[in-house]
Amino acid sequence: MMNHLNLEEFERKIEYSFSDKSLLVLALTHSSYANEMKKGTHENNERLEFLGDAVLDMVVSEYMYRFFPQMPEGELTKLRAAVVCEGSLAALSRKLGLGRCILLGKGEESTGGRNRDSIMADAFEAIIGAVSIDGGIEAASRYVMRFMEEQIEQTKNNFKNLDGKTHLQEIIQKISKIPLQYRIVDEQGPDHNKLFIAEVTHDNLLLGRGSGRSKKEAEQNAANNALEHMNG
Repeated sequence: MMNHLNLEEFERKIEYSFSDKSLLVLALTHSSYANEMKKGTHENNERLEFLGDAVLDMVVSEYMYRFFPQMPEGELTKLRAAVVCEGSLAALSRKLGLGRCILLGKGEESTGGRNRDSIMADAFEAIIGAVSIDGGIEAASRYVMRFMEEQIEQTKNNFKNLDGKTHLQEIIQKISKIPLQYRIVDEQGPDHNKLFIAEVTHDNLLLGRGSGRSKKEAEQNAANNALEHMNG
């Protein structure tokens, strides 16, 4: 049973009732708890989180495609990245009181895991995966949009304030804790009219390359180039 909330109460909070209650328990089972309880390697929420991440991207993408018909694909990619980033999903989890419900190991609990963004966001996605298995993709879509529609609209309204480097960072943070690296790899032209060439890499993999009249502009264009490759 969950830590401070029973299954039925939590189902009322998320407005979805599971046919298979064990899927909900699995979605809320962190690997640290499974390890301490000596459960099997698949008896935690990581596989459901993997599925939920894909479902979330699909549902949000379809919503944006339908309702933002004038937005080009590059901008759609940037907006989606901002909407489904770790911080955004963790904030939604907090609104649901999800942190109280996650089954955590004692070690993870003692180091503040119950309020850690990564754990909260992963659990949110795991629940999406669990709903999709239990009730099908339509049920999962309804669940996602019940909580994400307002987030999408708010993010879109603030979209002009978000730059390429921010979007790229949000995408990478969803899949890795290794930071992005920007470096100026070349300088061309005379001192009074230099052109800087920048590259952005992640874990030694080149993601994008860009140029600009300042180092900052070159880095922004390298990030935009990386986003175009990801979208293409």
